[in-house]
Amino acid sequence: MKKYFLGIDLGSTTSKAIIVDENDKIIGRGITNTRANYTVATEIARLEAIYNARFSLLKMKLQDEIDSNPEYKKYIEDVESVFQYLQFKKRLDRLQIQFNDTIDKTFKEDDRALIHSQIKEILGDIGPTIREQFLYGNLGSKNQFFRDIVSEYFNKQVALFDKKYFETLMLVYDKSITSVENELTEYNFKELVLQSLEILNDKYKDLDNTTAEAHNIEFDTELNILKGNYQKVYDSLKDHIIFVSNMDIHIANMVGTGYGRALLPFPEQCIKSEILCHAFGAHAVFPNTKTVLDIGGQDTKAIQVDSYGLVTSFHMNDRCAAGCGRYLGYIADEFSISLNELGPLAIEAKNEVNICSTCTVFAAAEIRELLNVGQKRSDILAGLHRAIVMRAMSLLARSGGVRNEFTFTGGVARNQAVLKYVTELVRKNYGDDITINIHTDSIFMGALGGAMFARRDYMNN
Repeated sequence: MKKYFLGIDLGSTTSKAIIVDENDKIIGRGITNTRANYTVATEIARLEAIYNARFSLLKMKLQDEIDSNPEYKKYIEDVESVFQYLQFKKRLDRLQIQFNDTIDKTFKEDDRALIHSQIKEILGDIGPTIREQFLYGNLGSKNQFFRDIVSEYFNKQVALFDKKYFETLMLVYDKSITSVENELTEYNFKELVLQSLEILNDKYKDLDNTTAEAHNIEFDTELNILKGNYQKVYDSLKDHIIFVSNMDIHIANMVGTGYGRALLPFPEQCIKSEILCHAFGAHAVFPNTKTVLDIGGQDTKAIQVDSYGLVTSFHMNDRCAAGCGRYLGYIADEFSISLNELGPLAIEAKNEVNICSTCTVFAAAEIRELLNVGQKRSDILAGLHRAIVMRAMSLLARSGGVRNEFTFTGGVARNQAVLKYVTELVRKNYGDDITINIHTDSIFMGALGGAMFARRDYMNN
């Protein structure tokens, strides 16, 4: 039986899981909001990594066939997107129940009927829209959290109502979403995959009889191949998909790390420092890494590593979360936008506003004052992002500076504006010849390091 190894990075804002095989190859990734319940977040991330591993193993099993039949790859990706939609829908149905419960417990009887009807109208609009984006768009590939997806579409629908209903509808949302996202919902993988295949076949039948424009999508080459050909692909892949659905993914060892690692239900020997894990993970992806900057939800870490990926020195902010993911989340709330919208909006800035404080307590007052004197939101956000990076640069300097190569990890590395200012300031202060590494798995580096430590610990015992 093949053995697999799990790394869990229990962060303050997100929890990540990575599964590697006996050769340190990543075969599964899972991520979720941490929020208030660390135990549930850990289990959700683990399960998501196992679900993802099954799809990865399917692609590995069929690699030769995929190379010669590119429509297979497209079909499997579509199956995974529909699978994610079915997971999402189950939680959205649960959220609707929670909405109704919140309304009944919060508002007077005379007001309930109107609020119920408004919430029903909102969900009636966003449900089909989100389904369309999962099935015909690329929402499944964006790795957005349940809360973020619902928030974006919910806010858009609330904006269509009279302003006098805004606070009421947002109160219902705020009092309902946290309890739902902190519930552990387990899924029968095989059952959901079979449902996905049925839905996917209906999708391709629909596309055979309609135009791409009807779903606001463009036909790419692979989709053109599948058009009129999906039944043959389905017949070829179904047995393989069911085989992987029944496969036992044996986790031989696991290691936990991250801000909340002390809360993980792991033996003491299975807990590792997040400094060690981020350095080891970054070095695994970029073997020439000498300096690592990790900006996470609660802290920022500047780490120097040797040629083996082992830590030689580090410095981190240990006083507050200013300039980290939680701070950005607070800023997003202050502007009533999603976290994913912060970076793109800041990139649009024409003039960076000088921000005096990155302290969360004072930031709100400063933002309101700047808005009141007519400063543009994009310019304010650009200044906020630059201030965040300036704090990080200070930590880097204290840890020993930036050596070639420089690797940027953590969830905040996904923010385009932060990445822009990190690149500018590193090159300005340390030279244009510095290689700056960013990877799509930047947020998973700590979990990757944990999984790799888990494999080594297992092999050494």
